[in-house]
Amino acid sequence: MEQVRQASIERVTSETKIKLDLILDGTGQYQIETGVGFLDHMLCLMAKHGALDLTIKATGDTYIDDHHTVEDVGISLGLAIKEALGSKQGICRYGNAMVPMDEALILAALDISGRGHLEIDLSLPTSKVGTFDTELIEEFFKALAVNAGITLHIRMFSGRNTHHIIEGAFKALGRALRQGIKEDGRLTGIPSTKGVL
Repeated sequence: MEQVRQASIERVTSETKIKLDLILDGTGQYQIETGVGFLDHMLCLMAKHGALDLTIKATGDTYIDDHHTVEDVGISLGLAIKEALGSKQGICRYGNAMVPMDEALILAALDISGRGHLEIDLSLPTSKVGTFDTELIEEFFKALAVNAGITLHIRMFSGRNTHHIIEGAFKALGRALRQGIKEDGRLTGIPSTKGVL
């Protein structure tokens, strides 16, 4: 019987309380409640397009602002991805996706390298989408990449609408992750000449 690649993370700090369940080889089912509506919407898109089964229940000090919740959800999701991947034997390792969202065109490319790093180039026209501070998008992606051990590049080729640009980034990340985590039956062992990731 094939082993299910999954992880459960519970992270409690003085600022946030997060419970997260992840199945990498899912069907895009999600149930997400972080207390930050825009983040919920983006994570639903990422799960759907990444074919991830993702459940998140988070509470945080959003009476201050959304920063701690957004960053800590990124940390928790990154840790879950890393745990669910296990030894990384037989995975494709690399993934990329270019996603059009109306006038926006966004690229996400990643390497499940064991070296958490983010390079991001998104020109966001507005500082807010609704009540959401758009500068927190970089904090989320950085927290996820570092804690998952993923080298992640996100690039914008065009875009004028802030919501569309961010939505394209989350959809592209989901699609790229779906490629990178895929198990290739032709591959055995760790996909690295070093023998370790």
